[in-house]
Amino acid sequence: MAMTMEAPEIHTLDDAFDRDRFLLVQKRMAINEKYYVSDDHNERILFVERPSHLLQQLVALSVAIVTVVACIAAGFGAAALFQDQNEALPALLGMGGVVGGMLLGGVAFGLLYPKRHVNFYRDDTRRERLLSITQVNRIQVLFAYFEILDESGKLLARLRKNQLTNIFRKRWVALTPTGRPYCVALEDSIVLAILRRLFGPMMGALRTNYIIVAGDGAQERLLGKFDRKFTLFDQYVLDMTADPRRELDRRVALAVGVLLDTGERR
Repeated sequence: MAMTMEAPEIHTLDDAFDRDRFLLVQKRMAINEKYYVSDDHNERILFVERPSHLLQQLVALSVAIVTVVACIAAGFGAAALFQDQNEALPALLGMGGVVGGMLLGGVAFGLLYPKRHVNFYRDDTRRERLLSITQVNRIQVLFAYFEILDESGKLLARLRKNQLTNIFRKRWVALTPTGRPYCVALEDSIVLAILRRLFGPMMGALRTNYIIVAGDGAQERLLGKFDRKFTLFDQYVLDMTADPRRELDRRVALAVGVLLDTGERR
């Protein structure tokens, strides 16, 4: 039985999203991750930014390190007090300081590490925000979760990535606001994915490209492609011409495309 896609409610798209091809160029030598999105005529239509929050990252790392060092020092300090009274207790206290320090340091880092949201603006003045991707979980050890919101804050789709299965073939799943499968973005080939893990990008010969397929990805009905162009700079093409009926909201498609780069640190 064929699976049908549940699309977000239809409304008039902003002209910036009302198209089937998007050209993305990442701005180099910038602290924050920035992209300019253009149409087929290289006319800029959007500016995308994902702040790095470097100061907050440094604070989180510093607090985590101080926590680990303090716990280890406390553990070995306590061990020194009991070294003449019990043979096993000092070793347990020292080990407890190390383990406890690692755990508490990880918790402190997780609580303080900043979420890095992505914002889509009309242009680089940042006066008009048209779309946003919010990072749901701070630490993405096993799973990564994001939400795509329109200009009014309405939820368009949810995105998730399993870091474990990502080892074999990178894969992002998009769900509708009601939780039904919407689309899946995954590496263009399992064979190429394995070759990339073994040999790396090989100077661009094995650069990572993606396909976007309908529903839960089981039948791989192609909707679009997200390809990295072979240039000196990071340039990408999101091509949704395989989806002429526009089953996939172009705002969701573009948000997925940006995350395929910044979320995978390509």
